[in-house]
Amino acid sequence: MSDKIEKVSIIISKGSLEGVYPGLIMANGARMEGIDVNLFFTFFGLDSVIKKRMDHLKVATVGNPAMHIPTLLGGLPGMSALATKMMMKEMDKLDIPPVSEFIEMIHDTGAGLYACKATVDMFHLKEEDFTENLDGIITVGEFYEMSHGGEIIFT
Repeated sequence: MSDKIEKVSIIISKGSLEGVYPGLIMANGARMEGIDVNLFFTFFGLDSVIKKRMDHLKVATVGNPAMHIPTLLGGLPGMSALATKMMMKEMDKLDIPPVSEFIEMIHDTGAGLYACKATVDMFHLKEEDFTENLDGIITVGEFYEMSHGGEIIFT
């Protein structure tokens, strides 16, 4: 048995920039290492594969201890937009693409991208709401079947 990781399945459940990018970066890095990757988008993580929302994600400034600002300040009008603008500026310096472009890049490497059927039904979404790079809307059971034999990472 090989000690090398051969397959990862990454669950993206948050819809903020800092909730989505870690999973995308991990997926991209895994594909660059030749590791098979499946991304499973659930709950607010679906925003990263919904056409109308994927390039409008924001940094969560309220209740985010990593922001190192009081919650009260994080809730002020414009704080999320300012934090988002600052983060996007830093990501641009590192040549990290916008969500839609990153999703397309990862998909083009052969990674599988799937939406959670229960969440899609709960939010009353339809297939046409999603990017064309989504490979399907699947159940949790189907996700576990395709993840069998690999690592599962929850971001």
